[in-house]
Amino acid sequence: MSEQEPKPEVVDQAAESWTWLIEAAVGVLLLIGTGAAVQYYAPAPTNELQDQVHQLNQQVEKLKQEQAMPVMVLNRYRNSICYVFGIYHVGFPNQSPRLRARVSGTGFIVAHGLLATNRHVAEPWYGDPEADALIRHGAVPALEKLVAFFPGSPTPFEITPMVVSAHSDLAVLHLEFTPLTRGLEPLPLAKLSTPPGELVTVIGYPMGVAGMVAKSPTEVYERLAYRHDDINAASELAALSLIRPSATVGHLGDVVGDKLIYDAPTAHGGSGGPVFNSGGQVIGINSAYIDGFSGGTLGISVDALRPLIDAAQKKVPASEMHVVESRPRK
Repeated sequence: MSEQEPKPEVVDQAAESWTWLIEAAVGVLLLIGTGAAVQYYAPAPTNELQDQVHQLNQQVEKLKQEQAMPVMVLNRYRNSICYVFGIYHVGFPNQSPRLRARVSGTGFIVAHGLLATNRHVAEPWYGDPEADALIRHGAVPALEKLVAFFPGSPTPFEITPMVVSAHSDLAVLHLEFTPLTRGLEPLPLAKLSTPPGELVTVIGYPMGVAGMVAKSPTEVYERLAYRHDDINAASELAALSLIRPSATVGHLGDVVGDKLIYDAPTAHGGSGGPVFNSGGQVIGINSAYIDGFSGGTLGISVDALRPLIDAAQKKVPASEMHVVESRPRK
C-alpha cells in the first residue's frame, strides 16, 4: 500500500492545475471584456487634449532640432569660416613704428569674393587706446599683412578691407576669387529677428593659433606649443589640414538695438565669427565679451551687416566674377 500512496497526490495536482487554468482564462476574458467596454463607452479625446499632445510633439521636435543644429552648421559651413591673421603697425612718417602688433580673428563668406568680420580685425588699430593716442598725434596706421586660412586649404589667401562701418564694429573684405574660393558657400543670413531665449551657436577660432594647437595631435602640439601667434605655425597647421573652427552653444539673452547678448563662450580670436540661430541661419557677428561674466558675450545683428555687403558688391570688379587661375599667396 505504501508504494501506491503517491497516486492520489498526482490526481490532486492535476485537479489544481485545471482549476488554475480555468480561473486564469476567466480572468483574461474579464479583462478583455472590461477593455472593450471602456473603449466602447469612453468619450472620444477632446480637442483640448489633442492640442496639448500636438504642442508636446512640436516641443520635442524643436528640442531635437536644437540639439542637432550645432553639429549641422559646423559640418556644413566650416569650410566657409576662416581664421584671420594679421600684422599691423602705427608710426610717424620717416620713423620706425611706435607700435607693431599681431591680430587674430575669424571671418566668414557672405558672397563670392567677400568676407565679413569685425572692424577691429580688418583694421586692428580700431578701438585700441594705445594706437588711438598715437593717431591723435599724427601717427599713421597700416597693415603689413592680413591673410585668411580656410579649412582644407594648405596655404592662406590675402584679404583686403573694402568697406568698414562708421557706427559699429563691422567690416567686409575682398577675398581673391579663385577656383578654390569659388566653391566656398556663402552663409545664409537670417531675414527675421530672433527672440531672446533661443538657442545660438557661435563658430570661430577662439584663442587663435593657440586654440588650434591645443586641439592638434600630440606630436604637433609638442612642436608648436610655444609658437601661438606665429604665422609659420598657422601655415604648418594649414599644411596638416588642422585649420579647424570650434563651436560653442548658448542662449540669446537679450537684443538691444543692433546688439545681441548671449552666453555662448568665446575668447580673443573668435571675433568676427558667425552667430547662428536654431534654424541654422546667421543672426549676428561675434564681437566682444565681458571678462568675469559668462552671460556677457556680445554680437552685432546681421541687419547692420547687409548695407556693407551691398556697398562692397558694387566695388567688386566685373572681371573678378570670372574664375581666374591663380595660386594662393603666402
